[in-house]
Amino acid sequence: MKGERVMPRAFSHSTAELVVQIVDAVNVKGGADSSFLETFCDLSGDQVANALGLAEDLGLVSNVASQYEPATVLTRFFSTPREEQKAAVLRVVLETYQPFIVFRERLDATNSADTAAQQTKSLLELDAHREEVKDTLISLGTYTGAISIQGGGRYTASTNPLGNELQDLAAACEDLAASEARIRLQIGERVNQLDREEVLVPLSRALLKAKNNHPADAVMEAANALESFLARLAKRMGVGLAGATGITQKLDRFRSGNHLPKKIVEAARYLGQLRTAADHGVDVDPDVGAVWRIQQTSGLQYVYVACSMISACLEREAGGEFII
Repeated sequence: MKGERVMPRAFSHSTAELVVQIVDAVNVKGGADSSFLETFCDLSGDQVANALGLAEDLGLVSNVASQYEPATVLTRFFSTPREEQKAAVLRVVLETYQPFIVFRERLDATNSADTAAQQTKSLLELDAHREEVKDTLISLGTYTGAISIQGGGRYTASTNPLGNELQDLAAACEDLAASEARIRLQIGERVNQLDREEVLVPLSRALLKAKNNHPADAVMEAANALESFLARLAKRMGVGLAGATGITQKLDRFRSGNHLPKKIVEAARYLGQLRTAADHGVDVDPDVGAVWRIQQTSGLQYVYVACSMISACLEREAGGEFII
């Protein structure tokens, strides 16, 4: 209607680094609330809220009943120690983010980040202060290489073609594909019974993280994949998991109903204990009283043992051999 004022567009003030950190955490968890993200990322409530707001605006995460979930398959490429890969993915996303597109165009036209931010705020009716708009968009631009720092507080749109980032992303896809092929080989002939997104892809990312000397992250990824597998297996076997938290308690339910052999359950407890060591802070055990450091070899072993456990469970479900 003529004369009706358009509502301002919400704009979250954050940094590229915090967005990447938050999206990685959401991706690892598969579905996370703000409380988990604050603890996992060691960030304040305001930092998490702002980073989530920006990540949602970028189309990287979605909010479903206060649970944040990955909104695109691209998020899986944030779960890597390679900063250039994270920057490449974020650069691809930025090319469809209207506030950044407008800001970059006005930066070219005015040669002033302050002016470009003010004009972007005005054109899109953003509800944030001009300085917040400027700082956020410059952070996104410089992190991804879409904006170059000239010195003296001046910036310019980068001349680096997007094709470079697409090549990096293609290389990352090849790495993940090779990792998934190894996971499939490790699990064996019944691998196609597994959910790819919930089990195989997290295991593949876990293997990449373990190889890149991020063993604690590898344990977390593989443990989440194992829990997803156990949840689906429980439904098929009629095992009740209500109230069972963590791998060990879930395994107890399978054992109490004699759905899985004792040796498989006992061997799998190793996975539960190592996951607890990687996931928690200071161990309250008086003999420990410190944070556990996960060795690189433990990270690699965890992924392979998880694959072996999944393979053994699938074999028992099918009434096949007793393998471990």
